[in-house]
Amino acid sequence: MNAGAVPPTELLVPPRFRAADDWFVVRRHDELVTCYGWCPAERLVRRWRALLDQLDPAVDLCIASRRDGRAWRGELLALPDVREAIGPLLRPLATYGACELSVYTPDEQLTISASLALVATGRTDRWVYLLEGAGFQQREQVPPPDWDPETAALLEAPALGQAIREVVAALALAECDA
Repeated sequence: MNAGAVPPTELLVPPRFRAADDWFVVRRHDELVTCYGWCPAERLVRRWRALLDQLDPAVDLCIASRRDGRAWRGELLALPDVREAIGPLLRPLATYGACELSVYTPDEQLTISASLALVATGRTDRWVYLLEGAGFQQREQVPPPDWDPETAALLEAPALGQAIREVVAALALAECDA
């Protein structure tokens, strides 16, 4: 699975600033089932971190910053180490966005997109049931977007940059192509 996979255009941007229930849509393509989920950013990063427990004990991690165009990757990392290292990154990520965080195995991937959407991809409907169990409601359609990190003016985010550098150092991630 490609850690940097881009979802269909209509699914790129969640309604970040609109009051809405926690919800997701499902898209099936070839052998993959992808769930795109949205809720308030602070809750989204907490739920994403909790869902990491559903992955295998050894994972790959990719961090891609839209602010500076840099990306880092680590392979076969211990999931508990990844959870611990990314913990301090989640609050600034929820605050500033524009940084994609993907944890994946050969069969599954969990991502916080740069637009602060939760993206869960697998070869079965497992993520559909896990998201429903976590309180997300399935929808058929995606509402019009309110915020897009590709076109929005991005605020300075020194706390986010520092948190990314700390994760990169803690997990000895290697810089890669963004």
